[in-house]
Amino acid sequence: MAEAYIFDALRTPRGKGNRNGLLYEVKPIGLLSTALAALLERNAIRPGEVEDAIIGCVTPIDDQGYNIAKAALLYAGWGTATTGMQINRYCASGLEAVNLAAMKVRSGWEQLVLAGGVESMSRVPVGSDGGPLMYDPEVMIKADFIPQGVAADLLATLEGFSREMLDAYALQSQQRANHAWDKGHFAPSIIPIYDRNGLLILDKDEHLYETTTPEGLAKLQPAFEALGKQGFEEIALQQYPTLERIHYRHTAGNSCRNVDGAALVLVGSKERGAALGLKPRAHIRAVATAGVNAVLMHTGAAHAARKALQMAGMEASDIDLWECNEAFAAVALHFQHDLGIDEAILNVNGGAIALGHPLGASGAILIGALLDEMERRDLATGLVALSTSGGMGVATVIERSVKNLA
Repeated sequence: MAEAYIFDALRTPRGKGNRNGLLYEVKPIGLLSTALAALLERNAIRPGEVEDAIIGCVTPIDDQGYNIAKAALLYAGWGTATTGMQINRYCASGLEAVNLAAMKVRSGWEQLVLAGGVESMSRVPVGSDGGPLMYDPEVMIKADFIPQGVAADLLATLEGFSREMLDAYALQSQQRANHAWDKGHFAPSIIPIYDRNGLLILDKDEHLYETTTPEGLAKLQPAFEALGKQGFEEIALQQYPTLERIHYRHTAGNSCRNVDGAALVLVGSKERGAALGLKPRAHIRAVATAGVNAVLMHTGAAHAARKALQMAGMEASDIDLWECNEAFAAVALHFQHDLGIDEAILNVNGGAIALGHPLGASGAILIGALLDEMERRDLATGLVALSTSGGMGVATVIERSVKNLA
């Protein structure tokens, strides 16, 4: 079976996901087409040499509807040869796109595939596409489904994560992200966004705060208590009858931020890469999905990571660097504790709490962030994992070695 190699990974900056955000004026198809143009320029390849494009998008309606993957390819002038499809595995859509691309390449049926994601949360708010798991009470009760914020507070309650622990993690995310930007750690992958007149719109993640303090975080009110009291707490407690109540400890400060953004990852076989003059940066060693209890949806990342490690024949101690999506502080803390990860090698440049979570793109962004940092530190192995709504997790193990990249 052929190996699947990563040749490139890039992303746009993340803009605030509201009407005041700098990327609100940019359509999601514009975010994607800018990334597509940059990919061609960076790798000196022609559009028709990429066989397929798999793009994650969690709210595929309106500006993001009607298969935005193929629409963006056509809009960006890629012609007709490259096919495209949009997928939705909730928050892990961008990573699942990368994993599917790797599967295509490993099967030998395709040789060069583009993967990634896009989400314009300022123009297409999360949940605006409806759906029974979000809006049909009968379905939600029967499926034991609760909103993600309430699920995060349930996890924090069960794990004994205090408000102080969650805020301390959030502060660390901000500090690490600010340090990474100051030191240029994100520079290799960032594609600035310009308007049609060539004027710069955004070249740095907009949601980054340099003045976050423990005192400021402590003043923020719980964000999901009112939602939990609408009946969702009862759904959760039915499965945990010994639990008296959920303690609502997640706030706007220790939860991820809604943002706009796009990311792309170029995946292919070593042979096709060599023919096109592309240098492998890493190979995808193993991928996995895992299903978990919907009320404990945020444990999905850890389950998927364990499954991916098993498939790779590895232990957690074999991984040099980790990325776990910071949907909520409790998610990353649970992931760290469950797998016994040293905090010094987890989310080392901050994460979604500081920089934002453009749902469909986040998994691809994390692949790029992990790869850049592995190269900067000259490390061999890394793992990316995300939990998703509905009780799922997705994980990917990547590896850099002289033997595999020669």
